[in-house]
Amino acid sequence: MHALYFAYGSNLRVKRICGRVPSARPLGVASLRGYRLTVDKRGRDGSGKANLRVEDGAIVWGALYQLDASHWKFLDACERGYTRLTVQAALGRAAPAEAQTYRSDLLTDEPVLFASYKQLLVDGAREHGLPEEWIRFLLALPEKPDLQSTAS
Repeated sequence: MHALYFAYGSNLRVKRICGRVPSARPLGVASLRGYRLTVDKRGRDGSGKANLRVEDGAIVWGALYQLDASHWKFLDACERGYTRLTVQAALGRAAPAEAQTYRSDLLTDEPVLFASYKQLLVDGAREHGLPEEWIRFLLALPEKPDLQSTAS
């Protein structure tokens, strides 16, 4: 049995999600109405990560993936701190369809992305051909340099 997954964060990158979920197949550009993208999920590294907040009139752009429903366990294991929820995502101009995505209530006081994580978002958006205004929005998100390794 197949399931639909709406990706809006680092899982936009095809190589990344296919490395996590072997059955994942990109279907195309999708939109999620009634939500806005935030970067307030607290990551294990202390930085902000992509997240969703309910907001009337807002839209989040991403990609819809099809995956084997038995493979949710692989993605769930990678998305610690997030809860999976059912949303209505529209593929292209098609009517919205039921899909799963992730959001978190584990929030950071400093919603700033590490530069490398932000680049994953931008690269994924470009890979799928998301709207140019969305890519500009992603490029304008707050960022800070990645943590430097302290190993000698």
